[in-house]
Amino acid sequence: MKNYKFSINGTTYDVLVKSVEDNLAQVEVNGTPYEVTLEKEIKTTKTPKLVRAKTPQPSSAPKPLKTDASISKIDAPLPGIILELLVKEGDEVKKEDTLLIMEAMKMENKVLAERGGIVKSIKIKAGENVLQGQLLIEIE
Repeated sequence: MKNYKFSINGTTYDVLVKSVEDNLAQVEVNGTPYEVTLEKEIKTTKTPKLVRAKTPQPSSAPKPLKTDASISKIDAPLPGIILELLVKEGDEVKKEDTLLIMEAMKMENKVLAERGGIVKSIKIKAGENVLQGQLLIEIE
């Protein structure tokens, strides 16, 4: 859209050119819309006109994800080898307690409890190779 100011016989006109297709122009003069036929075709840019489809509204409200907030899952921070398990199923642990020691990148790393609770299950054993993000221990 382009804005122009014309002065004809002392009268000022605010002209807004909304669109030009072939020899037909949609303009607005002092707030009044007009459709103008042009005698000479105006060269337009070769840039295609962008037309976006409207996004459909969801049929219902999104459903919340089901999560079991009472279970804390401890995943492997890096790929490596489990050297030692320091807890067993049924043990009570406190936040920041060391659960296991694993070797990753030629270093021994302690894996700590993210929160306190009771060890529900242990998914690995000593000497096992694990991948990054693999579930190691669940705490209730």
